[in-house]
Amino acid sequence: MDSIWASATSSKLGPRYRPRRFLPGAACAVCLWLAAAATQADEVYLEPTAFVSEAFDGKAPAAQKLWVTPALNAKVKDILGSALGLRQKYWREGQRTVWILEAIGRDKPITAGYVVENAAITRAAILIYRESRGAEVRHPFFTDQFKGATLKADSALDRHIDGITGATLSVHAISALARVALLLDEAARAEPQ
Repeated sequence: MDSIWASATSSKLGPRYRPRRFLPGAACAVCLWLAAAATQADEVYLEPTAFVSEAFDGKAPAAQKLWVTPALNAKVKDILGSALGLRQKYWREGQRTVWILEAIGRDKPITAGYVVENAAITRAAILIYRESRGAEVRHPFFTDQFKGATLKADSALDRHIDGITGATLSVHAISALARVALLLDEAARAEPQ
């Protein structure tokens, strides 16, 4: 047994050489991991322009700008934790509005699209997903929960949205964006068209 141990611990390369052989392999593994992580980033499920076009049966109206008042932005900040810019781009035809919004899930922004008609969400979709995990929120079993959702007086959704194990932060981001889309829709419909 002693001779086997001695043989295993004493090689021609010696203990000082082993890390040098290990380092290139480790560096390659790290590079592959980083490349895989970069590949996972920016997963485009649907181009925003395509989402807008689909929302209006292929005939998207011209984009409009909603001036985000300080009072509206305060509500948005309460929901998202960050405020919007001074103007928010959207599309509108009659009582239907479309919003392309972003929120940070864990580390990176998630781009989601919402179609709102008569103050209720008729479609929610994940358009671009950049997080390394939690992409299950893109599936209809999750996004379909928002169909028909409206805002209550306290700016909360009128329904419970089931979470997804391992995607908690993404679920929160998509739910928060749904509330913001409904708030913005309310403000846009209050303006003359």
